[in-house]
Amino acid sequence: MRVARLGEVGAEHPVLVTDEGYLDLAGITPDITGEFLEGGGLSRVREALEAGELPAFDGEGLRVGAPIARPSAVLCIGMNYAAHAAESGSAPPEVPILFFKTPNTVVGPNDVARIPRGSTKTDWEVELAVVIGRRASYLSSPDESLAHIAGFAVANDLSEREWQLEISGGQWGKGKSAPGFTPFGPWLVTPDEVDHRDLRLTSTVNGEPRQDSRTSDLIFGVEFIVWQLSQYLTLEPGDVILTGTPEGVALSGRFPYLAAGDVVELSIEGLGTQRQEFVDA
Repeated sequence: MRVARLGEVGAEHPVLVTDEGYLDLAGITPDITGEFLEGGGLSRVREALEAGELPAFDGEGLRVGAPIARPSAVLCIGMNYAAHAAESGSAPPEVPILFFKTPNTVVGPNDVARIPRGSTKTDWEVELAVVIGRRASYLSSPDESLAHIAGFAVANDLSEREWQLEISGGQWGKGKSAPGFTPFGPWLVTPDEVDHRDLRLTSTVNGEPRQDSRTSDLIFGVEFIVWQLSQYLTLEPGDVILTGTPEGVALSGRFPYLAAGDVVELSIEGLGTQRQEFVDA
């Protein structure tokens, strides 16, 4: 299943996305939240779909919001593709590198993106995002992880590299948490719909190819990441995990950083496409 939220900021409407159009989920839930996921909301949606109880919804022309209302946490894994670690001047990590973005960075997949004030090194990063559906703490093995995952989505882990690496003080948060720095969506796709272990992910800037890789190239896979994080913190329903980006970013020195007027498009096989037009803050 693919669920989404359509409408203006703060007034998004929950829908089920089908090949024929949208189905209304307002009779099941007012929004797609962590509480909805934890309470078996996706199972109720599936039951209603199979029973033919979901009415059509006219979403033509509506803004696409992030597919889950403001997450409680955005957890990110750094340097999780060997080629990206190399282009960043780092050796592949021996354990997952964890950093955080503030939840208020999450915006819709096609919202206008703003180059932060004073930024000269704003960068793009296409990433497979994992949305937690059940609380996960001290999982016994990676085999338990998938049962705690509600689904997957496309994310752009926008980064200001000077703030992240040169004036960070040793932590990455300054360069990761500018307003709108996590375009997210268009859909939340349940695990039965895709093989998350081998999805193609791509990015372009102004139509020119930048990133092109597969999730099979992840150093640490989804199940391992969820299991390992659960040994150190409690993952809550609605939390979002960004699993890392492949090579092909501006940090490599091969491409210019983003500027006003640039258009970035990101896609992940089976999870949809997002598009941002960049303007000055």
